[in-house]
Amino acid sequence: MADARGKTLARIHRVRTLQLGLTRADEARAHDKFASEQLLSGRIALLVDAVAPVHETQVAVSLGAAAHYRERLQKSADAAVERMQAAEHHVGRAAEATRVAKRDQSAVEKLLARADADAVLKAIRAMEESPAFRKVRHDPC
Repeated sequence: MADARGKTLARIHRVRTLQLGLTRADEARAHDKFASEQLLSGRIALLVDAVAPVHETQVAVSLGAAAHYRERLQKSADAAVERMQAAEHHVGRAAEATRVAKRDQSAVEKLLARADADAVLKAIRAMEESPAFRKVRHDPC
């Protein structure tokens, strides 16, 4: 009975360890995506600054083109901000999933430790309850 329970706990521990590894990988991907979105947002901000109007005299066509590009860049910047917020939200969910997986794995590890301690106590009690006998060995005189 105790051996079957130990095998079950060991199997559950392996599964929880795999789940923890998967959630940590998912969290790392979420952090990478968030960093990528931040980098993209920064690049778009640099482009917006580059296309900003200057105080030089320009032809109306170039002003119209610059306005068109500024508008498109603004839309891209807004979309990047939304993607960055979504990525940040995904990072939070992934971090919470990692905490839950770690908590589950720790619980199984505690159950394994308790099962080992119970097995040791059972062995000690069995040894205490075993009959004490002494064999007296004498060499032939």
